[in-house]
Amino acid sequence: MKPTVNQARKKRAFTIVELLTVMSIIVILIGLMVPALNKVRRYARDVQQKAQFNAINAAVELFNNEFDGYPPSNALDGDGQAYCGSMKLCEALMGQDLLGFHTNSTFRRNGMDAAATLALYPPNIDGLTPTLRDNNLKARKGPFLQAENANAWRLQDIYGTTVGSFLPTTFVLCDVYARQMKNGQRTGMPILYYKADTANSYHDPNLAASMSATNSQGNIYNYYDNQSLIQLGKPWQATGTSGTSTAHKLVDPMRFYRNTQSTQITTTTRPFRADTFILISAGWDAEYGTADDICNFEWKYRE
Repeated sequence: MKPTVNQARKKRAFTIVELLTVMSIIVILIGLMVPALNKVRRYARDVQQKAQFNAINAAVELFNNEFDGYPPSNALDGDGQAYCGSMKLCEALMGQDLLGFHTNSTFRRNGMDAAATLALYPPNIDGLTPTLRDNNLKARKGPFLQAENANAWRLQDIYGTTVGSFLPTTFVLCDVYARQMKNGQRTGMPILYYKADTANSYHDPNLAASMSATNSQGNIYNYYDNQSLIQLGKPWQATGTSGTSTAHKLVDPMRFYRNTQSTQITTTTRPFRADTFILISAGWDAEYGTADDICNFEWKYRE
């Protein structure tokens, strides 16, 4: 018979059944926790996105007070070149080089003045003579957002060098839902900006078929202000930028008008924010036109 003290000192190991039971419980707990943590993360991002929109709303109002009007959102610039609402918003609040909006700008994508003789946003401003450099910076207003918090990215950082008819070096403001893009950068999707045309009074989806980039057919908002940008597709997918697999649902103009229609007014169809502007983020799924889109109005998702 072994001594009692030796039996007390003998270590007892876990059995295989006990180990498997503990591991199963841990796996179950992790499975329960992960969805909850994802919901918390998503809620936090949504709050962050709404805060960004509040900052942009305030910045646009500062621009409006300074220049007696909101930034335009036309799909084209004065030369007929592709320069959409999202890009015009970034120029108005930050300038094309993020150093502030030049007061002589007429929102040309090449950064030239109205006479096409002077570069308002020179690519190397420090290369100018001290006098020209100082005069250029003195003619700027803003930036109305801090560059560190504006989340401004060039199109080539988001989509790569193939950006349709746009210039790859053009800046846009992006939302907070950063993800890995095909070119390796972690960015959000461009924030869509539409300015209300207060001279118009319609919000009719049935007019979309006859609308164009230069003719809204009397609608307060022109869907085509950002259509070319939406048509670039989903840059976070590994496939190309064409076909149903990469198309945003908001590529359908009918969806745009249904989801921006105010529910408070019932005697006629009116959009939200009919006298100012609307902002649209692609939301958590990075796809425009889905239920999780975040806007500066109450997004009422309708298929």
